[in-house]
Amino acid sequence: MPLDDEARAIMARINKQHPGSVIVASTMPVVPRFTTGSLSLDVMLAGGWPGNQWNEIVGAESSGKSTIVHKTIAANQARDPEFQTFWVAAEHYDAEWAAALGVDVDRVAVYSTNAMEDAYTAMLKAAESRAFDAVVLDSYPALVAADEDAKAMDQATISAGARVTGKFFRKVGSVTRRSLIDAERPLLALIINQWRDQIGGWSPSGMTPKTSPGGKAKNYAYYTRIEASRTEWIDEKRPGGGAMRVGQVIKLKTIKSKSAAPQQVATIKFYFADSATGILKGEYDTTAEMVTMGIFHGVIDLSGGWYRYRENQWHGKDKMNAAIRHDLTLQEQLSEDVLDRVRPGAA
Repeated sequence: MPLDDEARAIMARINKQHPGSVIVASTMPVVPRFTTGSLSLDVMLAGGWPGNQWNEIVGAESSGKSTIVHKTIAANQARDPEFQTFWVAAEHYDAEWAAALGVDVDRVAVYSTNAMEDAYTAMLKAAESRAFDAVVLDSYPALVAADEDAKAMDQATISAGARVTGKFFRKVGSVTRRSLIDAERPLLALIINQWRDQIGGWSPSGMTPKTSPGGKAKNYAYYTRIEASRTEWIDEKRPGGGAMRVGQVIKLKTIKSKSAAPQQVATIKFYFADSATGILKGEYDTTAEMVTMGIFHGVIDLSGGWYRYRENQWHGKDKMNAAIRHDLTLQEQLSEDVLDRVRPGAA
């Protein structure tokens, strides 16, 4: 039953004072999602990173956090030639490594600072300007609040960063918001964080509990939080004996998501060196992801040794992998069919 005349009259009065602020929910545009560059991670997030919301990637050192963000930027640049990024580098920004991961560094503006207030102010301005499609902070633990920076090393500063971070998230909502009526380009917002041991905390499993710096307010503000961890190395044998380490397996888990199921898991094989299988430095094993997701979600039919997808069929997994690896059109079609099964509202 639609809204009655009295409700619409109240809407009209509010919109007269605040134009476009109230609309009927059924007419609200669906904010597009941003691909992560990984099909399994897109599936975990029900289609990709939600637009116009703030998202956190947290994990231990060398777990693949920055790699995930770089690959996200590269994938969206490949889809949109006008995609531009504002990157706050509280740590060193390695342009050569970013380029190796597929990033067009000519479309990335890098602001190098570890001053927390300056970093947050710049992020607010970049989001408000509509000039950038993505705002990235790498990473939170490298920032220092002015109150902390002004004190000597032997002087304690309690929660200075958490207070500033809480203020940032209270202010950032208005600049991140996009029009509910006009077709405005959505914003991708990502912040990288690291785990710390929670001294004095209690864990039912007996393991040392973890926490992420920045206070608890940010955890409520994030729309999505995911944890990255390295589960194993990828080693390959080389002629003449011995093995070379060429990559790592990155496991990602949903800690929080307001638009998808929680506690979901994705696994990515990432190569930081050229592989004998043909996968190059800086690439994911996208074929392995597509096959795994396709079978799991029933897009690829497995019957005995036969694999069937639409009008295609292969006898043996190796033949299927080879066909998918060398056919970009098949990859795009398979990815889209898998995502159609997991997007919000899918049957």
